[in-house]
Amino acid sequence: MTPVGAPVVRDEALEKVTGAAKYAYEYGSGEQTAYAWIVTSTVARGRVMSVGADHVLTADDVIAVLWHENAPRLGDVGDPVVAVLQDGDVHYRGQVVALVVAKTPEAAREAAARLPVEYEELSHDVVLTPDHETLYKPAQVNPSFETDTRQGDPDGALEASPVTVDHTYTTVALHNNPMEPHASTALWHDDGTLTLWDSNQGGHPVRETIAGLFEVEPGAVRVVNAHVGGGFGSKGTPRPNVVLAVMAARVTGRPVKLAVTRQQMFSLVGYRTPTIQRIRLGAEADGRLNAIVHEVVEQTATVKEFAEQTAVATRKIYAAPHRRTSHRLARLDVPVPSWMRAPGECPGFYAFESAMDELAHDLGMDPVELRVRNEPEVDPETGNPFSSRNLVACLREGAARFGWEPGPRTPRSRQEGRWLIGTGVAASFYPTYEAPATATASTDGNGHYTVAINATDIGTGARTALRQLAAEALDLPLERVSIRIGDSELPPAGLAGGSMGTRSWGWAVTKACAQLLSSGSPEVTVNTADDIEALGQYSRGAYGAQFVEVRVDVDTGELRVPRMTGIFAAGRIVNARTARSQIVGGMTMGLSMALHEEGVMDAAFGDYANHDLAGYHVASCADVGSIDVGWIEEDDEHLGGARTKGIGEIGIVGTAAAVANAVFDATGVRVRELPIQAQHVLS
Repeated sequence: MTPVGAPVVRDEALEKVTGAAKYAYEYGSGEQTAYAWIVTSTVARGRVMSVGADHVLTADDVIAVLWHENAPRLGDVGDPVVAVLQDGDVHYRGQVVALVVAKTPEAAREAAARLPVEYEELSHDVVLTPDHETLYKPAQVNPSFETDTRQGDPDGALEASPVTVDHTYTTVALHNNPMEPHASTALWHDDGTLTLWDSNQGGHPVRETIAGLFEVEPGAVRVVNAHVGGGFGSKGTPRPNVVLAVMAARVTGRPVKLAVTRQQMFSLVGYRTPTIQRIRLGAEADGRLNAIVHEVVEQTATVKEFAEQTAVATRKIYAAPHRRTSHRLARLDVPVPSWMRAPGECPGFYAFESAMDELAHDLGMDPVELRVRNEPEVDPETGNPFSSRNLVACLREGAARFGWEPGPRTPRSRQEGRWLIGTGVAASFYPTYEAPATATASTDGNGHYTVAINATDIGTGARTALRQLAAEALDLPLERVSIRIGDSELPPAGLAGGSMGTRSWGWAVTKACAQLLSSGSPEVTVNTADDIEALGQYSRGAYGAQFVEVRVDVDTGELRVPRMTGIFAAGRIVNARTARSQIVGGMTMGLSMALHEEGVMDAAFGDYANHDLAGYHVASCADVGSIDVGWIEEDDEHLGGARTKGIGEIGIVGTAAAVANAVFDATGVRVRELPIQAQHVLS
């Protein structure tokens, strides 16, 4: 028997490394296959007046040119992002304005580059400022949290506190760059049904959206996503590529392939909004917090609102009787921001955990002990008990494994040759979510069992973890269990997002397997909606502590991170190998956020100037030193299902703050904007 928690190799590992695993763009090849290429706007605001389709249709290999004057009309699904080519209004630079369909990808690309598009150009506004004239209070923040909260008298408590912190922290636009770009292959059949191979984080939402747009029954649409090369949130909802592929396939009567270019991904698939965050803390001389105020300004688009929940996690992390959080949005002529790994928690914790480090310095207190001293007994926001909360255990274990020197920090006190050395710490938190899921378990009568569920493996090892959970529930070795996922014809399940994938799907899988054994039937189908409804009123979340060593060249300001340690408490760990991979990936992404990644807005052109991987730098192997990852064993009886939480996002949450705090410890320079660069630390 292979126990749950064992470091099992991924089921699809051999397929992936040999190239046998097929991704969305690799289906449907044949003589009749057509290739689509997106044409995007070169103005940030205005209107498309004409598209010179005749200029490129003379080429033998060009099949069609679609734009708002001739594109099929789409049904209304309430999402302007997917209502492509329905009118001539341009809301941001990089918006879809036309689509070229040709017999080869080379012909489509060449024709798209030569296609004349005439615009009426209007003035645009793309720069976020803390006092922008369009600032407003959204009705709620993602997904449905209160925009503002208030408890007690935070202003009075701040005034009465003997020690206060009041600083503003800024983060820049960050862009999702999964290895596999957004891609789709669409094929309409003679009977009016559609098969769609699409790179997404959930096939059923894609099916429902496409059915609504093209006004067919959902059952007429089959979405296959057997292998997905990453997403980070950008593939959580349908994007223009899938709509355009289906549209082109309907117009041409051919199977159509479409892949978003790396450059186009910077405008078409969402990104993390820049933020301006003012943090105010009031504390007693012993470090106990009296007041927490977290005020956020961020941007949204004119075409659609997205309000990142940047201050929401602050409401839950530490005890303080007086608190206030708020979110304000500026409407700009920019692409629509959206989900990116740990939306809200990631930028919010950078600011808040940096402020906590500043408070520890002002108090002359060990930053670890300051966090321990403010550990709440119940959820500070709701008053609900915690199902489990092991943040203190993570801090203690992390400090021991990292070799944290206890006591107040003395910045710029350690140097080896030209390198200033500093260490930093930050806490991490990510809420535990779950969504109803349906699964079918069956047996062939000869000792082999199959579990079917429309889960999505975006590279996390989800199919392997689900097979481990199924084998445990059936009390069988792994080789006698098969898992079927990634097809909308399978029982419906929720997204691979919000760190709720394995938790939600695993619940349905274990329930189906248990009922199959108890019923004596060859097949059972179960749903977890009622089980989730019956969960008690507990505050559920994963916690962690991240420790970082930074080295800064005293002459050049070069920053290096030779080692990081992350200890997490995230419920039951299903697969040690893939769990470590997820956490290491998250911590690497947080390091990249701290030191490298920056969407640079060109105000004159209204676009991110560095919209490719040559100009938009992400951490590479040479930038990442040793990463030590571990977890606290948890058996949380209030979680339900397989007693898992989620690990996909918590690794990124505290990393940037830990890096920034270590930079201060090394240099004595407090940097309150990301990414931290050489010029910031040279003084």
